[in-house]
Amino acid sequence: MYTSKIEGIGHYVPENIVKNGDLEKIMDTSDKWIVERTGIEERRWFDPEKDTVANMGTRAAKMALERANTDVNEIDFIVFATITPDYFFPGSGVLMQRELGLQGIGALDIRNACSGFIYALSTADQFIKSGMYKTVLVVGAEIQSSALDKSTEGRSSAIIFADGAGAAVLKRNEEGSGVLSTHLHADGDFAEELYMKDPGSSREVRLSKDLLDSGSFNVVMNGNVVFKHAIVRFKEVIEEALLKNELAAEDIDLLIPHQANLRISNFVQKQMGLPENKVFNNIMHVGNTTAASIPIAMSQAWEQGRIKENDLLCLAAFGSGFTWASALIRW
Repeated sequence: MYTSKIEGIGHYVPENIVKNGDLEKIMDTSDKWIVERTGIEERRWFDPEKDTVANMGTRAAKMALERANTDVNEIDFIVFATITPDYFFPGSGVLMQRELGLQGIGALDIRNACSGFIYALSTADQFIKSGMYKTVLVVGAEIQSSALDKSTEGRSSAIIFADGAGAAVLKRNEEGSGVLSTHLHADGDFAEELYMKDPGSSREVRLSKDLLDSGSFNVVMNGNVVFKHAIVRFKEVIEEALLKNELAAEDIDLLIPHQANLRISNFVQKQMGLPENKVFNNIMHVGNTTAASIPIAMSQAWEQGRIKENDLLCLAAFGSGFTWASALIRW
């Protein structure tokens, strides 16, 4: 049976750096307040004149392809995770396909928010394991900043979410290394605890002045509920992956959690009994980039020499849906 292996990883973050001090000028907040609650010191917000979800994904993909020593024409299929597509439809996967000059191959968009990249990785892994494809490009990309309420009323979300893209080149592998297993879960009972209601198709009028005035186009998040569920589900889904592969927490060389909140990552680290050097966090400098979070972190960890050949890598995510997921990878 085939396995799949990540041969290259890449990322792109916008040049526009927004520090906590910049937010102090537009809302009632402070650097101390933001750092204490989220760990974030700065984040990247897109440049409307330069950045799109598709072209950020393209930049990340080109970096991943170069690191994988893979020609773009070797790509058989694209799995693109985003909840902020450039158009309502079609998805950004086909737009990135066009930018890469890959017309004709399949492109699938995944809308699983913060868990999106692991869901996309799992999908690509199954395609490769089945023998259907040899090389799959997996991308997570988001532009969240354009949907944020950047007033004091919306600060609980505005201080957290950010923009960026990450990509991985997944190839068929006949050795033991690669993606060992992936684990996907959801519970729609909590859908409205973290969501953006509009634009939604089930309205009598999809877009109206009343809808715009209602604020239903802004992100809504019940932070306390999200935190309480996240710290439980993170641990559960990591342990599920370890149990599946008959491994223990101490076997993990690096845990890369979705960068939702530094407090959540630190809590999970303590729950799993992992030392600080076995958990990678970059939320301090890039914020929460939703589906782009894990691949950006993976790419930066690889750049810093934190991921080495034969390392056991664990990815874990929790977010809107609620959805949660994990992947165990032998690098």
